[in-house]
Amino acid sequence: MSWSRPEVGDWSSPAELAELQRAQLPRVLAQALRSPFYAARYDGRTRPGGAEDFDGIELTTKQDLRDQYPFGLLAVDREKLATYHESSGTAGEPTASYYTDDDWTDLAERYARKWVGINPSDTFLVRTPYGLVITAHLAQAAGRLRGATIVPGDARSLATPLPRMVRVMRALDVSLTWCNPTEIMMLAAAAKAVGLRPDKDFPALRAMFTAAEPLTEARRRRLSEIWGGIPVVEEYGSTETGTIAGQCPAGALHLWADRAIFEVWSPQTGELSASGRGQLVVTPLYREAMPLLRYNLADEVEVSTADCSCGWLLPTVRVLGRSGTGYAVGDSTVTQQRLEELVFGLPASYEVMFWRAMAHPDVLRVEFEAPDEVRGQAVKELAEAIDRELGVPHRITGLPPHTLVPHEALTAQRDILKARYLFGEGEDWDKAVMYQ
Repeated sequence: MSWSRPEVGDWSSPAELAELQRAQLPRVLAQALRSPFYAARYDGRTRPGGAEDFDGIELTTKQDLRDQYPFGLLAVDREKLATYHESSGTAGEPTASYYTDDDWTDLAERYARKWVGINPSDTFLVRTPYGLVITAHLAQAAGRLRGATIVPGDARSLATPLPRMVRVMRALDVSLTWCNPTEIMMLAAAAKAVGLRPDKDFPALRAMFTAAEPLTEARRRRLSEIWGGIPVVEEYGSTETGTIAGQCPAGALHLWADRAIFEVWSPQTGELSASGRGQLVVTPLYREAMPLLRYNLADEVEVSTADCSCGWLLPTVRVLGRSGTGYAVGDSTVTQQRLEELVFGLPASYEVMFWRAMAHPDVLRVEFEAPDEVRGQAVKELAEAIDRELGVPHRITGLPPHTLVPHEALTAQRDILKARYLFGEGEDWDKAVMYQ
């Protein structure tokens, strides 16, 4: 199956965009009913066939995907599949996802919608896992679609420790990276650990792409400052859906509403709406192997249809995290996003990069690393900010550098062995057959 997919700018009004979505719905519904799960769900009931039937479609949940593991949502013959993936399982048992070659064209096109562009002249370091999750494969497919040179710097491989990645970034003139926000910090710390300045010693680097963690504007600004002011370009997605939103030049995340229908579900009322705060629900419009109808990602979001200064006629989304991620402290609720804004609201000169917190019912404990000469002042200013913005009891501790992230983690070159059976005298033959 080959579907003609739109690009940003192929419509001139929200009404045209809505009509584009509705035109695809009969094909989406027909394809979904080829899977065992949706065929069984509508067995003996009126089977949805047209756009007018979409309002009656019920939610598909993560538990539905878990219950149908692995191929209950397969809507094509197995031989048509190009890849198989599983989610990371951070919120429960993993879910399965699978894609055809045509699905992959759609996935790569959506990822490649970066406002800074991916070009044939780019050397693109992919620093996310090349495992069952989709993230690294997605970036590689998009980079190849646009002609870039891919450097597969798998973030979970012992063969690609941080010092090696710092060396590769310098030696290969890496111009783009793809990693989560924490890894951007880790790469900066690893560069500093070997005497390099992230803001000066990587002149080819022109942008860093990031996702996988909710990212506040304060943290994004700090990441950009650390790396010399280059853009830190965020996107949002999942293994089940691929990229579903990308950042515009104005800094907003726009939902790719020409490639999927997005709705906001209220757990309190059970209602679905086009905007507002609640859990994000997505119906991909160009999915062949594993169609999803009103799939609830269970991510807490705020969606707006207000105009954006960038001129893109697409809704914007603020990703607040998985539902239920706030913690009660005293009479208030503390979220990671709000606390992150305060931590990275400290002056950049304090060099605060790594922190952690624990919410107890009666006190919020916060620890962070900072150099000796500014640590006391940083503690004082963060305490004042928490008093002012959160109003919760707190205990804040400033720690010396390399307390939370050991120096060895930033500088160690791993001893990677292939299987070996014959050793010379004096060698450590206890490593025979072991992979370390």
